[in-house]
Amino acid sequence: MNYLGKGEFQIQNFPYSMLNVLYKIRDSCYNVVSLALLSRNPRQATYLKPTISNPMNSNLPLDLTLQNIPNHVAVIMDGNGRWATKQKLPRIAGHRQGAKTLKELLRCCKDWGIQILTAYAFSTENWRRPTEEVDFLMLLFEKMLRRELGEMHREGVRINFVGDLSALPKSLQNEIQRSILETSNNQDIQFNVAVNYGSRKEIVSACRQLAELVQKGEIKPEDINENLIEKNLYTVDIPAPDLLIRTSGEKRVSNFLLWQMAYTEMYFTDVLWPDFDRDAFHQALLSYQNRERRFGKVKAALPA
Repeated sequence: MNYLGKGEFQIQNFPYSMLNVLYKIRDSCYNVVSLALLSRNPRQATYLKPTISNPMNSNLPLDLTLQNIPNHVAVIMDGNGRWATKQKLPRIAGHRQGAKTLKELLRCCKDWGIQILTAYAFSTENWRRPTEEVDFLMLLFEKMLRRELGEMHREGVRINFVGDLSALPKSLQNEIQRSILETSNNQDIQFNVAVNYGSRKEIVSACRQLAELVQKGEIKPEDINENLIEKNLYTVDIPAPDLLIRTSGEKRVSNFLLWQMAYTEMYFTDVLWPDFDRDAFHQALLSYQNRERRFGKVKAALPA
């Protein structure tokens, strides 16, 4: 625990569950003292305000600062199969539990003030998996959209999908379009699901679209720049991720958002995806907040 001055402490490497208990105890103490002061002198009570690092979001753990919370978090959800094997369950059980983990992470992001969550749900390479597993995943996506859409809509989630959706089952495509349309005006958090997504394919597709425009005479080759390429990616109008999290101990990006993650901070954890809870996410955010993002610039010199 570090003393920051003015009655404020910074607690590091503390489980989120315990921090939440401390948070409630602290708030209760403030309420008791405030009522006591209010009974004696109403004016004095207005000066009694807790000094905390996150005054705008009471749900945020005490050792995280709202100013340094990432705007956009991307996740590679790895380890469902290994989790199921450890539990002596079929692989599909791992995918079911992984879907529940994703739902809880989405709610946590909303609670903690993160504006965008992007989940790598199914890659272009995942078609190589056993047919039974692929069919199950397609059905799982469809069932989740039908079952969870109403709740996500009520919670202000705006749903978006990135990838080549044309190869998906028609019934799943219909559910995707319905979820996008019904939540298009929601603003609490944006939830991007990458399905049949491959970053190399995405970049090649963008280049082909620009080549066609050059061939038609609509643009000149010298008109092509980074902004024009980005406008032809699946992720058009979506800010680049600030933080990428990959679970299960693997340390690679697996053809995910290669263009978009030029300056993204990366966090790798041995935790298997179905076990990735709020405590694990809390540790990822702590790691992120301890980094200095310079984007190629030189670190500012400290004053003498």
